[in-house]
Amino acid sequence: MERQFFVYILTNRPRGVLYVGVTNDLARRIHEDKLRIVAGFTERYGVSLLVYIEPYASILEARAREHSLKRWRRAWKIALVEKVNPGWRDLSDEI
Repeated sequence: MERQFFVYILTNRPRGVLYVGVTNDLARRIHEDKLRIVAGFTERYGVSLLVYIEPYASILEARAREHSLKRWRRAWKIALVEKVNPGWRDLSDEI
């Protein structure tokens, strides 16, 4: 089985705080964020709604995309999310 990596965006509410991350186990990572197990940004700001996902076959590609998205302006990230998830629904039930 081939490994898959994910670049994702979390928020605390529609158009709220945005967090861009990368992981190889999206279900585990989202579970940790929802339970606020890992100390840091997501715990501090209550960021646990998964609103955007991009899959990658390579960790190098995923990290490059994460780095790129983190440098984007906030408005661009919001537009990206709204293009594929206009209702800002939590996608964690679909993973």
